[in-house]
Amino acid sequence: MALISCCFDSGFELPELFDTFVQKCTDPGCCCGCCSALRPRYKRLVDNIFPVNPEDGLVKSNMEKLTFYSLSSPDKLDRIGEYLYQKASKDINRKRYRFVEIAMEAMDILLQACHAQTTLNLFVESFLRMVQKLLEDSNPTLQILATNSFVKFANINEDTPSYHRRYDFFISKFSSMCHGNNDNTELRDNIRLAGIKGLQGVIRKTVSDDLVENIWEKQHMEKIVPSLLFNMQSGDLTPVEDASQVTPPALAEEVLRELVGRASFGHIRSVLKPLLTHLDRHELWVPNTFAIHTFRIVMISIQPQYSYTVVETLMQHLDNNFKSSPKTRTSLAVVLSKIIAIAAGESVGPSALDIINNLLTHLKTSVGTTTEITPEESQYQEALINALGEFANHHPDYQKIEIMLFIMNTVPDLTKKSKGDQMLQNILLKSLLKVGTQYNTVSFEKAFPASFLQPLLKMARAPHDPTRIIVMKIFQALLDRHQNEKVLSTVSVKPYAALSQEPPSRSDIIFTHKYGANIMQALIDSMALSDKVDSLTSSYNTAALLLVEMACGETVQEFLLFILGIQQVAVTAEDLSELHKCCLHAIAIALLTLAARVTGITNLLEYAQTIIEARKEDAGHFLPSIMEPNNKPSTTKFNLNLPHLSIDKIALAECLQNAGMDFNRLQSGVPYTLNQRDNPSHRHSWVESVSNQMTQRNSSTDLTTYNGDNDSISSSPGVAKASISNIVLPAVFHKNIFHRRH
Repeated sequence: MALISCCFDSGFELPELFDTFVQKCTDPGCCCGCCSALRPRYKRLVDNIFPVNPEDGLVKSNMEKLTFYSLSSPDKLDRIGEYLYQKASKDINRKRYRFVEIAMEAMDILLQACHAQTTLNLFVESFLRMVQKLLEDSNPTLQILATNSFVKFANINEDTPSYHRRYDFFISKFSSMCHGNNDNTELRDNIRLAGIKGLQGVIRKTVSDDLVENIWEKQHMEKIVPSLLFNMQSGDLTPVEDASQVTPPALAEEVLRELVGRASFGHIRSVLKPLLTHLDRHELWVPNTFAIHTFRIVMISIQPQYSYTVVETLMQHLDNNFKSSPKTRTSLAVVLSKIIAIAAGESVGPSALDIINNLLTHLKTSVGTTTEITPEESQYQEALINALGEFANHHPDYQKIEIMLFIMNTVPDLTKKSKGDQMLQNILLKSLLKVGTQYNTVSFEKAFPASFLQPLLKMARAPHDPTRIIVMKIFQALLDRHQNEKVLSTVSVKPYAALSQEPPSRSDIIFTHKYGANIMQALIDSMALSDKVDSLTSSYNTAALLLVEMACGETVQEFLLFILGIQQVAVTAEDLSELHKCCLHAIAIALLTLAARVTGITNLLEYAQTIIEARKEDAGHFLPSIMEPNNKPSTTKFNLNLPHLSIDKIALAECLQNAGMDFNRLQSGVPYTLNQRDNPSHRHSWVESVSNQMTQRNSSTDLTTYNGDNDSISSSPGVAKASISNIVLPAVFHKNIFHRRH
């Protein structure tokens, strides 16, 4: 009897005997070999891939036979898959995990070999059931094994659609694995990596197949996105030196990039909402390092045409947090400022102005909801202004002008004198200044269109010093084409070091003829409103930049009338303090000296130096030193009745005449007066004065030449001087200045 073996002689218990009966019947020496022959061939082939000793692994030769049979008889794939699932389920229940691994390996091989078969869908159902069975087990090894198999399956492009396949279990399970907290750090990271890979597999398998479950639904995104963010925030944000070492944070970031990159316009908000909720719940806005890092990933990964949607969503979230602490709102605004530049390139027309309008609305809300601006609230407003500036900076210059005009139209009327309106004026003008500093001025005509210049000049006459100073900074930002603003930031009669300039273009000269008078009149009105040094210095800086950029032989007369106008305000205005009048005299002589140096008119410079030397001896308070904080006396009475130390209009005309330049405008024109209003669309008296002169002269007279007889009469001492100007220098001054030409 020993020569014949039998299935029933192996000493198995009855239940186990039946489970192993089929496999033992494959032995040729078995007396029940006839039983094996009665079993279907696919079952015999499946049984043969399992070794007697599980440690030996998959029987590869028999696996090749099973694979060949599957390719030859694809209609049997579903039965093979179901049979492998049944065997694996029994092995899981009996903790025979090595046999389970062999079954899973066989499933993977069959899936890869037969993925082109039209009947693969039926096999996939068994495959997914087996993966789910392994994931449901508490053994981490089986969970990782199942995840790796699922990832292999996710990378297969199926040719046939799947109508009834669902992945909600896998999303939930992989998400829970992402939050694994095993005490063993290495095992914990492996489980988390498996969970992240599983989610990546689900994303790849679902976003490209419209017939499967919609991965973008709320219940799925609320599991996937927080799981990825949880792993990202647990790691260092600095790049890993060893690129081959994949960590949960790095892989989670990669999957988030892929998820955002695959999102269409209708789905991007499905990703952003759980992202914002996660940051809120875990209080990750303060500090906002992680938030900035996350949103930069989103902006870089998203399809460019949808990038402005992220900005809109973040601003809506800012709306929802209007009752949050200033620190939280500031962090949100900072995040916005960091990413808004990326969206700017894709935002044109209405979408760009809509974003600007939203930012301005937040600024208005911030000002309107607080009676006193705290330092934290001020930081929030500054962050919003920076965001606005960053957004505008990435637009072409013509759009920056539109943005500045849009902001200007939102500034409250100057007639509103409440504290809240003043605060709002300053905040909005700061926003305008932020955009202005990003503008690259080439032509003043384009930088100052009438629709923008007119309200800006009106704001230059604002009664509040802070408002006027901001307006002057806006002018300086748009006027300063050669980076002279810092050089000209102090009032001085000394030569400015490193002053950069070039002759104005024809377009700039035309602009000066058309609008220069209006700008200079607004500057005079601004200077007359306050005796504070910072306010006066700011106005001087603007006037000096205007002079450096626009002064030349064709425009110098207008600037000299401007200087005379400043001086006339100091002499005739009765409501100005003595100190204020002294400062205006100092500004006038400083601008005259600068005009002489910029235009290169030597006679004009010599005349200015003569006045300066005389003032040093008799009236130091008429020089720029009066505007230095350390030298400003508080109670000293100043002698203001010094007409012999004033700038004389006739002397200026003589300087231009001696230089061979036209002086008719200076001779016939009237210095600017206080509170004179001009329509920016109307040319100042240049054209009118020239026309008047032409009617008095012969029509053939050249405008660039002068009548020697008439001019010599007007320049000679006598009553004619008094009729032209009420401010006359004594004869000794004229003798010193004009002695050289005799």
